Amino acid sequence: MDYFELETAVIAWAEDKGIFENGTTIAQAIKTMEECVELCQAVNAGNRFEIKDALGDIMVTILIQAQMQGMSLEDCLESAYKVISKRSGKMVDGQFVKS
Repeated sequence: MDYFELETAVIAWAEDKGIFENGTTIAQAIKTMEECVELCQAVNAGNRFEIKDALGDIMVTILIQAQMQGMSLEDCLESAYKVISKRSGKMVDGQFVKS
């Protein structure tokens, strides 16, 4: 499957599971945070399988959140890129810090 087929499949899965009908945006945001913690744990352990799993799970949760908010993830990414593409800063302790 290509990316857009996968995105459509995730949205259909969420609909089938009742996430849009019964879920809340804050519960979905908390789910994203839980998956981000799992990513940090996997990165810390150097576990590439778990890193891949966590990244995928994070994408699923943010796709669902975007849909719940009536937004497309593509539009959100484009909006963020327009901001960061003009950003200046420097690397500090392995992390980019904006000016």
